[in-house]
Amino acid sequence: MAFEDNMTALADIVSQLEKGDLPLEKSVELYGKGVKLAAKCRNDLEKAKLKITQQGENKNESGS
Repeated sequence: MAFEDNMTALADIVSQLEKGDLPLEKSVELYGKGVKLAAKCRNDLEKAKLKITQQGENKNESGS
């Protein structure tokens, strides 16, 4: 899934959990999915940050 799709899915999970009307088992299941999605999003952001940093360093090295 794309980063944006993962963020949308995570927002949906948070919304469902915040309502507080789910059975405990379903809440625990959604929480687990949310933790995994959050980790994936965090990882994607770190990769993007590294790529941007490397591009900036390459630009500085080339003198442009």
